[in-house]
Formats: sequence, structure tokens, C-alpha cells
Amino acid sequence: MTLNPAMARAAAYGQTYRQKPRPLHPSASARELRRRFCVPLPDEPTAGEAVIDQLITAAEPGLVGNTDPNFYAWVMGGSDPVGVAADWLTSVWGQNAAIFQTSPAAAIAEEAVSGWLLELLDLPRQSSVGLVTGATMAGFVALAAARSAVVARFGYDFERDGLQGAPFVRIYLSDDTHASNLAALRHLGFGEANIVRIPSDANGLIDTNALRIAMAQSDGPKIIISTAGHINSGGFEDFEPLADLAQLHNAWLHVDGAFGLWARLLPEKDDLTRGLDRADSWSVDGHKWLQIPYDSGFAIVKDAEAHKRAMDISAGYLNQSRDDGRNPTEFNPELSRRARGFAAWAVFRALGKRGICDLISGHCQSAQLAASKIAMIPGLEVAGTVTLNQVIVTLSDDTIDMQQATKLLAAELNQSHGVFVKTADWKGRAVLRLSFIAKGTDGNHADVLAQSVSIAWAKTRQKLDL
Repeated sequence: MTLNPAMARAAAYGQTYRQKPRPLHPSASARELRRRFCVPLPDEPTAGEAVIDQLITAAEPGLVGNTDPNFYAWVMGGSDPVGVAADWLTSVWGQNAAIFQTSPAAAIAEEAVSGWLLELLDLPRQSSVGLVTGATMAGFVALAAARSAVVARFGYDFERDGLQGAPFVRIYLSDDTHASNLAALRHLGFGEANIVRIPSDANGLIDTNALRIAMAQSDGPKIIISTAGHINSGGFEDFEPLADLAQLHNAWLHVDGAFGLWARLLPEKDDLTRGLDRADSWSVDGHKWLQIPYDSGFAIVKDAEAHKRAMDISAGYLNQSRDDGRNPTEFNPELSRRARGFAAWAVFRALGKRGICDLISGHCQSAQLAASKIAMIPGLEVAGTVTLNQVIVTLSDDTIDMQQATKLLAAELNQSHGVFVKTADWKGRAVLRLSFIAKGTDGNHADVLAQSVSIAWAKTRQKLDL
């Protein structure tokens, strides 16, 4: 059988890409990448195999090494090879996972993944699940359901009458909430006037007492957005009192759990997620901790009918039958969409319950190990409590120019120590933010990272003449 040359070339390259040494950092500037990509469109067709070679040549200098165990810059994940293989099949099959009839296999794969997800996270089994692009879109879907549900509690039919004239909705969140939550609210038609920003503590978590006072000051529809796994500190909010407040005010409680929701699988983290199951909706990524290839996220909504009201797309040509299986379009904002369930199904099966638990637990242990060693380096300190997989490194001497010193430290680590790190501005301070989530990152990598930080900090001090 003759193989398609373009597909054969891509498959051969994919097999070797992660086996050969490769830079963690892009080597080409934006100008150089434009020179490679932004070429005149040819008048005549080009052979597919040649196009694949041209794409590889153009892209490689601009790739970031987030599939490498030494990648600590962002909470990204590294695309499990089994998921990549399933993702290749997804492209080969070319299925449109809009409704059951456009791809029954895709629809039932998503149904299976939804059941496994609710079981693993121990969330209410009647909940509905939308397989979306990531936590940003998961938050959008969940908050769309929330918008419809909370105004309905005050006698308003959002689907019939729309946003104009709807009861005023107040959304309560931490003043250090993730930017994706603010983006989702903006996309849903909410403005700053709707948002009540509650003061946060040192870990970026909502002040529950301040929230209680703020919610008591007004009536009407209310939504609370909480955090499971703060993007910087990794911290968790106290869900029991948040759920109590939601119940008291007939409010909707949403949990932004982009990566932190997976802590539900670890018995030793029970204290972090207690009461989280009392929420009304949850958003979580698949491409972060589970290493499902981009893009993968899950919007989980306890009230399946509210979920459907917010998302369902119906038309005469969308042939749906009572005998059909799950129609994905009822739970997602897209009609034409990739069959994300295949790669998710494959990764869940490949890892199994124990594999997922080991993956999450291993990263948490690695973060603890690195933090304990970095905390012993004179002049540096670890901010807050390391509760999950995030480590924040700051300077202990406030007389030093923190912005300059932190950036010099990161530059030294990136240049000389075979790692990829980034700084962040958080609560008015420059910090070195370390995320332990890449596939393969373990205690040995954490130990080497801590040693590298020590060496890099010594060189940074010399440069600063300290």
C-alpha cells in the first residue's frame, strides 16, 4: 500500500521529535519567523511532502519546549504521546462532532469521557459536561448557564427576553481572580458595574468575611466565582462557607478549577477541596495536568437543563432523533467542532485512575521538594504555603531592586541551566513562578532545579554587586 507522502513525512517526524535533543527556548525572533512564514503564496500547487518539510523548517526555531520536563514557566502540560496518536486519528477520521448524527462515535466517546470525569472528580453524577477548548471556554459555558439560571430565579426568561431588561446580576469574585474569568464575563455581556471585587489574602484567595458583608448589601440575582488552584500560589478557597453563602442568597457558585480541580483525586488533599462538590458548576482543563493534546477543557454543570438552555443549537437541517445518543451541541458553543473526545478517551484509558493520581501526586511532591530546598538559599524565600504544584520564589531582602534582581535570576536560569522559567508581577512584587506540570517532571528534576536556582542566584548577586 502506498502511503500518502505528506502524512508519512509528518508521522516520521512526529515519531522522532521528542527523542532528539531540542532547545527549550525559541531561537528565532518575530522578524525571522515572519521571514519564514509570511512568504508570497505560490501560484501553483506544491507537493504535500514538500509543504510539510517547509512547515517544519519554518516552525522549529519558534517552538517552545513545553513538552520538556524542565519547563516550569506556565501551567501548560505536555501532550501525552497516546493522546497525540489519538489526535492524529481524529484528524485522519475528519469527524465533525456537532451532533450525534454527524459522528455517532465522537458523541459516545464524549459521553464515556463525561462519565469517567464525574467519577474521578466525585462530582454530582447528574451533571452535564461540555468538551471545550480549555478552562477559559469552560468558564464561559458554565457562567452562561449561571446567567440564565439566576435571572430565572427572579422570574425572568433570558432565552426569550435577552439581556436587555434583565434583572441586574452581581458577580462576586476575588480581586486576584484569573483573567480568564473576567474575559468570560465580558463575552457574556457583563461589565465592571456587575462585578464586585472582594479583597484577597496573601495567597490571592477571597476574604470570606468580606464576601459575606458584600452579599448582604444587595438583593437580586447573584453569582460567586471561586478558585481551586490559584494560578500563582496554587491555593484553594474555603468552599464550605462559600457554598453556605450561595445557598443563603440563592446564588450560583462556580469553581474555576483549571488545574486545581484534579486535587479531588488525592486523599491527602481532601482538606483543600472539601465542600467543592456543593457548587453549581466547575471548569477544568484537560491539556494541563492530564496532558491531553491541545485543545481540551471541560465545562461541568450540575443543572443539565440550565446548561442546555444556554448552549443548545437547533435548526431544521440538524437531523436529531429521540433515538440518538448524546448531542454534543447541547453542551458547547460551537457547531462545527473537532472530535475532542477521542484524544481525551485515549488518555483517560492509557493513564487509568492510578496513573492520573500518580501524575498529580508526583508533581505536588516535586513542588514541595523544590520549595523546601529553595527556601534554604540565603536571600531567597518561598512565598506562602505550597499546597499543590505552584512555587513562588521572591527575594527576602526588600532593599534590593526586586524587579531587576528577579529578572536577572530568571535570565541566568534560562541561559545556563537548561530550564524554561518566567517571572510574574504579583501583588506589587516581581516573583519567579515555577509550575510543576510537564509530563516527566519528577523529584530528580526538582532537585536539579533547586541546585540551579542556588547557582544562578549566586551569579545574580555578583552582577548586582551584593
